[in-house]
Parts: sequence; structure tokens; C-alpha cells
Amino acid sequence: MGGRIVTQFDKRNISMMMDLYEMTMANGYFANQQKTQKVVFDVFYRKNPDQGGYAVFTGLEQVVEYAENLHFDSADIDYFCSLNLFSEEFLQYLKEFRFTGDIYAFPEGTVMYPNEPVITVVAPLIDAQLIETAILTQVNHQSLIATKTSRIVRAAQGRIVSDFGARRAHNIDAAVYGARAAYIGGASGTATVMAGQKFRIPVNGTMAHSWVMYFKDEYEAFRRYAEIYPDNVVLLVDTYDVLHSGVPNAIRVAKEVLEPMNRRLKGVRLDSGDLAYLSKKVRKMLDDAGLEDCKIVVSNSLDEYTITSILYQGGKIDSFGVGERLITAKSDPVFGAVYKISAVKENGSFVPRIKVSETVEKITNPGLKQVYRIFGDCGQAVADLITGAEEEVDLTNPYRYVDPEKPWKNRHFENCTAKKLQKLIVKNGRRIAPVQSLEEIRAYVKRQLDTEIWPEEQRFENPHKHYLDMSPAYYEMKMNLLDEARNL
Repeated sequence: MGGRIVTQFDKRNISMMMDLYEMTMANGYFANQQKTQKVVFDVFYRKNPDQGGYAVFTGLEQVVEYAENLHFDSADIDYFCSLNLFSEEFLQYLKEFRFTGDIYAFPEGTVMYPNEPVITVVAPLIDAQLIETAILTQVNHQSLIATKTSRIVRAAQGRIVSDFGARRAHNIDAAVYGARAAYIGGASGTATVMAGQKFRIPVNGTMAHSWVMYFKDEYEAFRRYAEIYPDNVVLLVDTYDVLHSGVPNAIRVAKEVLEPMNRRLKGVRLDSGDLAYLSKKVRKMLDDAGLEDCKIVVSNSLDEYTITSILYQGGKIDSFGVGERLITAKSDPVFGAVYKISAVKENGSFVPRIKVSETVEKITNPGLKQVYRIFGDCGQAVADLITGAEEEVDLTNPYRYVDPEKPWKNRHFENCTAKKLQKLIVKNGRRIAPVQSLEEIRAYVKRQLDTEIWPEEQRFENPHKHYLDMSPAYYEMKMNLLDEARNL
């Protein structure tokens, strides 16, 4: 095969993707000779989108790419100089700057829950500060779209779901990386050619109304298309009248054009109208014509709620093309992951830091820590557990834990197993974990939702809450920090 091989890696220098305050703080740390002090930052989020029971962690690959390639070229330095905010010594330092920290993270595609650190950065102070916005941009966007897609795929009950959203995305990158996230979340493919090329996602598509409207009549439009693409004919049947024109002309093409070529009509697409009602009528018309194998594809402002409603009404649909409500996560378009300092290295050890707020949900989980997923004897996850980084979790005997919402209760894990969720991905600024393919990440998401995550957590309405518990030692440390903060 000829042509250029396109990898999934983005060759643009996006190092300047940061908020100004990251630079002003970095300059201040540099001025105070604090650039090499090690710190710990955590990435976490506070609530699931759409009041759901879980989210899908996505965007890690782009976080690693950013960290590995972070640098400032001469044009960047010139721009910083023009702002008249930074010392000459700091700008000279930036010319040779490279990220030298460590990044721990859940494997990409992990089903995640609020308030647990899905990424932990252990790095020199300036390094950790400069990557904040880029990390949050990638994780917030892709996790949002992957989570939305997962919900839509669940609503489709095994039917094909494709991403049709590029033209409604907020820009080109949102379309392309949104397609990546949608594929991880369970979409079968995308209509976005750039995403297909860049990430090797299967691409699909049919025709537009403009093709049908260009020709003098609908039958001619269908016939011309079938003659050009006889092996993959999906006809858009709602340009004029679905039941009295579109489907009869599609059947005519199947009989007069395709069958003499020993080909079959693959499908028809509906893009407007009452999709539940029309799909049932169309199914009967196709079956009566001997086209039982012809698929019905629908699009038009779909999401998990409309798909659930259509199928509840008996809609005869084989495939959904989901656009604007997927690629923009229209019903809840903000994911809300944050990046907070949790420890500072002092005298050879990491000393925990905590953010205190009048809003309880904004109080952070301090310190360098571990997150474990706890599985019951049925193989499904019963809770996640936060411990100190050096704690050992021994589940061979009943293990006492603290529910931070009901700390007075005496609770234990029994007959359970634990899996540590965070892994070291980047060490000293360079990736040490192998690159996961999109197929592997996508399969990992599906495996978790099929076998590990309770169906009750996957409900759209009033999902079961996944518990985030703490070891007694970790909970006590957090409470002690809160007590100290009251006296400041």
C-alpha cells in the first residue's frame, strides 16, 4: 500500500495550551528558588454527568503525549517576553525546559467515580503547575464524550451506534478527539474521515439530501447511487415522502438495479419524522418486498433518552447515527474534572495538603495515596477504597474500612479481592507504560460494564451510588488535617 502512514500522535506543538496563571505562578516559584521542590497534584471530578452512576476515564494518551513533548520554542519565548511579566532568567530557563515528573493514572477506559484521583502527578513544582490546563482539557472533553456515548450505546440495546456529530462539534479538534472518545465509549464507528485516518476508527456514511435533490427525481438519484456503490447501498428515504415515495423507490432500486447484479439493498435511512412510527411501517414494507435483510438506520437529534423511548414504542431500528447530542454531550456539557495539590515534599517525605471549603463536596482528599477497586465474591465491584500510599490492603481477613459519609458505622470487607487502579505511566518525563490501542481500550470499557459494574449503577434514573471508602488510617489523617485547618 502506498501513501503516508498517519499515527495517532499529534505533531503540533501545543505546549502553550495553558492558563496565564500557570506561568505567573511558575515565574514566582522560580524567583523564590522553589523550582525543584517535589509536589503531588491529583486530577479528580466531583459528580457524574447527567446524574449518572459512573463515568469513563478517557484522554490519557493525549496527556502523555503533551507531557513528553512539552517545550517552548523561540516564538513562544518571544510572546512571553512581550507580556512584560516574567524575568529574563525565567525565560532563559524555559528555553531548555522539559517535563521531568512522574504520572500515575488509571488505565485509559477505566470506569471511574467522583472524588478519586484518576491521575496523580508527582513532579517538580514548576513542571506540575505548567501541565494543569492541558491535562484538564483532554480529560474533561474526552471523558465527557466517552461517558455520553456509553449511555447511548446502553440505550441502543445491542444495536449499532455511530458518531455522526462532526458538523455540530465545537471545532475540528472537538470532532476528531470526540470521535476517538465516542469509539472508546462504545460507538461502532464515525462519519468523521479525519478521525478514521488519525485513529484507525471504522468510518461509515450514506448520502445527503442534496444528492437526492440534485437529480430530477428520487428514483434516478437512488439508481445512480446504487450503480456506483452496489456493494454498500444505504438510501436516504425521507427527502420527499418516506412511505409514499422514498421506500417504494428504494424497493424498486433493490429489484430493478441491485438484484440483477446479484446484490442486496443494505439499508435505508430515516432522518426526520416520527422515527418509531415510520420505522415500523418501513419494516413491514421492506419485509413484504422480500427485503427482510435490509437494515433501517435512523438519525436526527438522538440521545439515550430518545433512543429508549423509540425502542419502548416498538421502533424497528437496526442502527443509530447519533450527532449533536453525542459530540457536544448536550444534556450535560461540562465534565468538571479539577487539578488540586495534595502533598509537598518536605525533609524527604510528602506532607499532605488539604483544601477546605464551606461546600463539603469541595474539600479535597489529601496526601499521596492509592485507590483500590474492591470486588465481591460475585466478581462485581462493590466499592473503591482510598488508602495512604504506603498502606497494605490485606483482604485475606475481614478488612475494616470507613464510609466517610457514615463514619460512625463499623464496616468490613469480607470475601473480597482488591485491584490497585493507578499505574506508573510516565517516569522522569518519559512514557514507560506500553501504548494501548483503541481497540484494547474500547474492549476494556465494555468488559467492565458487562461483568464488573453493577447494572444498578448503569441506570439512567436514580442509579445506585458507587461507594468511595477510606482506610481507617487515611480517614484519621484527613480528619486531623481538617482539625488543624480550623485553628489556622
